[in-house]
Amino acid sequence: MAKLVIVESPAKARTIGGYLGKDYVVESSIGHIRDLPNNAADTPAKIKDKPWGRLAVDVDNGFEPYYVVPRDKKSHISKLKKLVKESDALYLATDEDREGEAIAWHLLDELKPPKGLPVHRMVFHEITKPAILAAVENPREINDDLVEAQEARRILDRLYGYEVSPVLWKKVMSGLSAGRVQSVATRLVVDRERERMKFRVASYWDLDATFDAGTGHDPRMFPARLHSVDDVRVARGSDFDNTGELKRGERVHLSRADAEALAAGLAETTYDVRSVESKPYRRSPYAPFRTTTLQQEASRKLGMSASVTMSVAQRLYENGFITYMRTDSTTLSDAAVGAARDQVRELYGAEYLPDAPRTYASKVKNAQEAHEAIRPAGETFRTPAQTGLSGEQFRLYELIWMRTVASQMKDATGNSVTIRLGGAAADGRDVVFSASGRTITFHGFLKAYVEDIDDASKRRDDAETRLPNLTEGAAVSAATLTPEGHETKPPARYTEATLIKELEDREIGRPSTYASIIGTILNRGYVYKKGTALVPAWLAFSVVRLLEEHFPRQVSYEFTASMEDVLDEIASGRRDRATELAEFYYGSTDVTGLKTLVTELGDIDAKEMATFPIGEPEDGINLRVGRYGPYVEGPGPDGGDAAPVRANVPDDLPPDELTVAKAKELLANPAGEEQVVGTHPDTGLQIVAKNGRFGPYVTEVLPDDAPKSAKPRTGSLFSSMSLDTVTLEQAVKLLDLPRIVGVDDDGTEITAQNGRYGPYLKKGTDSRSLTSEDQIFDITLDQAKAIYAQPKQRGRGAATPPLKELGNDPVSGQPVVVKSGRFGEYVTDGEYNATLRKDDTVESITLERAAELLAERRERGPAKKAAKGAKKAPAKKTAAKRTAAKKTATKKTAAKKTAAKKA
Repeated sequence: MAKLVIVESPAKARTIGGYLGKDYVVESSIGHIRDLPNNAADTPAKIKDKPWGRLAVDVDNGFEPYYVVPRDKKSHISKLKKLVKESDALYLATDEDREGEAIAWHLLDELKPPKGLPVHRMVFHEITKPAILAAVENPREINDDLVEAQEARRILDRLYGYEVSPVLWKKVMSGLSAGRVQSVATRLVVDRERERMKFRVASYWDLDATFDAGTGHDPRMFPARLHSVDDVRVARGSDFDNTGELKRGERVHLSRADAEALAAGLAETTYDVRSVESKPYRRSPYAPFRTTTLQQEASRKLGMSASVTMSVAQRLYENGFITYMRTDSTTLSDAAVGAARDQVRELYGAEYLPDAPRTYASKVKNAQEAHEAIRPAGETFRTPAQTGLSGEQFRLYELIWMRTVASQMKDATGNSVTIRLGGAAADGRDVVFSASGRTITFHGFLKAYVEDIDDASKRRDDAETRLPNLTEGAAVSAATLTPEGHETKPPARYTEATLIKELEDREIGRPSTYASIIGTILNRGYVYKKGTALVPAWLAFSVVRLLEEHFPRQVSYEFTASMEDVLDEIASGRRDRATELAEFYYGSTDVTGLKTLVTELGDIDAKEMATFPIGEPEDGINLRVGRYGPYVEGPGPDGGDAAPVRANVPDDLPPDELTVAKAKELLANPAGEEQVVGTHPDTGLQIVAKNGRFGPYVTEVLPDDAPKSAKPRTGSLFSSMSLDTVTLEQAVKLLDLPRIVGVDDDGTEITAQNGRYGPYLKKGTDSRSLTSEDQIFDITLDQAKAIYAQPKQRGRGAATPPLKELGNDPVSGQPVVVKSGRFGEYVTDGEYNATLRKDDTVESITLERAAELLAERRERGPAKKAAKGAKKAPAKKTAAKRTAAKKTATKKTAAKKTAAKKA
């Protein structure tokens, strides 16, 4: 009999199976095999009538959860149970973190290995042959405290989501969700937009100068900027607050006229060097990557989203290229330090290698579990060229490899110099200019890696500015003096990289969850992207307002961060799970619990929650979040008591750009208001142009006696058209779409039309994209035939565009998209298709869920085989006690837990 090893993913199973050989069977669980029920249909009948049944958590008895095996996992569980019976040992080799520990416990509790079968917890942080063989030889027990911490987090999230979300459904909009961390992340994005909305621009001027150090100096010309006038600093952007006022009184605030007058008064001035301050410059290497720093740098350097970064890193890890990618640690093993130092010596020379290895301490509070930093796997590192990787995997591996090698190199050293140059203006004012320079004399680790920056006003660590070698008292002249105007800028919106940094700095959530958190707030429509910036939708403003006013503690940054400390305490065995959950849900003498907040909510004015004034009260303009999206409401053109006018707000208009002027512009052309274009030359019907929810369009006006079944023809305006300029000729063409281009040689009609994803041709069920909207009217039959003669493209050029792009599959590495098919929506990586389940939607599906569905589809094999296996129903089981399940693997002497219910 063989030994059974269970891991989470099929790719991981294949790699590890190759290392362990024929004496082991390595199988995957395909992620979690058990969870709290997602809906009423999955909720066990025996708890449906309980007051807490919808939660599936017995809040009256120690917050015990009731777990179920999802319907689409039951056949796989049957397969695993059969393999357990055929094995002489069971190794639970899930990831070495709280989530992985919980999966291992659930597997043990669900599979119920026969009495006497050895059960081991096998852990490793890289998938290389030496690491896997060592892990088999050195198993440990399941860590109950880690399981408790993960379970506490899962129950916290269930209580928060299932109690607060219904409030949002009733008072904001149906279908919304609240989450313990996702709502706080949304609040961060909303708060930043609020700052931008309050922001008022301040303008200020200064002088940019080019000075001439004279012959014999290299460089001879060098830049400087006005520093002070009569010993008072000149105002810079950082001296103003968000209202446009100076934060510090002792500043010279120059206007354009002031700057130009000062420049004129300095035309004949000679300058001398007032001071030269030189100090050594030293920059130490960056620590090796942990999860968040990898996500941030991959975003800056490679343009990868957090979810794509983690997906690519997952595949690199599962195929043995890097160590485990969910880690708070920046430490390297002795073997890894040796491998990095060897490559420094080999690639850069001994002069770049420090005398002693560098060590890094984690700056993350309560860094979770004892992983290494993210680094190339193995005791010797493969250079990127030696890996055989390509595309995103190559680029991410290269980033990790460079950062790891650079972490074991010498400091960069050089000199920083600040020169002050002074002179007298024609009116007697003393004026000082400042010039700053930096030279790097030894680049050290910067030869291998330079970290990118989010703030464009700051300099990269390898930036150099050379200044001439001047001494105090030396005379210099100004070659140019240029007045320069500046305006303060609003606080920058978060990008994925900066939001991750903010969450980590505030100690909110766990780094391993940040990618899914950002994915959730994007998929839920609370936040959308404009370029790389994260912009909150008006819907998010309504949600955050309700939470701030009625659940202030639960959406507090400080409270959410403190909950991470509580979970860390549970993980270390210093706090009790049930006690902490009871305080969160029921409260204490000092704290009002979530249950009380929900049951004693009182009246909430839904209209007030969804109303935001634009401008001043006298403007009378409000933004409202409606069922079909945001709209502005304001007084009509006649004012007075006339009915208010409404206008839809474009979905891509950021909240801080909805000014009073913009609102009035929208109200001047409100949704539903008609503009007569003319009379159709053939039908005699009037054609009008309107601004609708989905943009401007033209339509026919049917006569009053038209049959009820009659529907007017409509046509969306092209992107090059506008309501004010659309002509009757254009409108007639739009109404006649789709246009018949002609008939193909096989007798099939070809039409040209406009769709959600742009202009395209259609022949039967075969669609082909066009490059411009104008082609709809201009393309000839021969041109259309030529397009159809070309092979049909896949991916982004596909004739039927995807409903959603999710990123690359962690197993196949191919792009995963959501498409609409004959039998409904499905996900595909181009090789396998997997239909979305009942609880999945296009809006909510994530890459992780899609990868799970695809992995499941691969596991099932041919359809007939899957159908046959699906008929097998596992025997009905009674509730399993956790303590009983843990006896085999853990043999803990500490106090045992109460029963963990399972349906």
